[in-house]
Amino acid sequence: MHIVSQVFALVAAAVHIVVWPLESFLYARRAWVRQFLTGSTADAPEVRLWRFNVGFYNLFLACGMIAGFVALHLGHQTVARSLILYIAAFMTGGGIMLFISDPKLWRGALSQAVPGVIILITELP
Repeated sequence: MHIVSQVFALVAAAVHIVVWPLESFLYARRAWVRQFLTGSTADAPEVRLWRFNVGFYNLFLACGMIAGFVALHLGHQTVARSLILYIAAFMTGGGIMLFISDPKLWRGALSQAVPGVIILITELP
């Protein structure tokens, strides 16, 4: 895999690892977290369970990307490429859907989608 893809795989993993505790554990406790993630300081306690689970989705995506990176460096090219490209496509699709569902969340959508897009473009045959 191209070095650019590898760098952006780690960038994508880092973004999702940072967002995980913000969504899962800190959203209800810190107004700055809500502002950072949604552009609003308002809390919506009725979606607490949803936020908690979405945070863990982010963690699992990051772990998958890291597993692909590790597999690559252990010489498992096919496994690595499959993991990294699938997760890059998943992140790209998630970012697109986030933007479609609420355009005011464009910063989060870009943070989620752009690293994946760069990976996918870089790895085109």
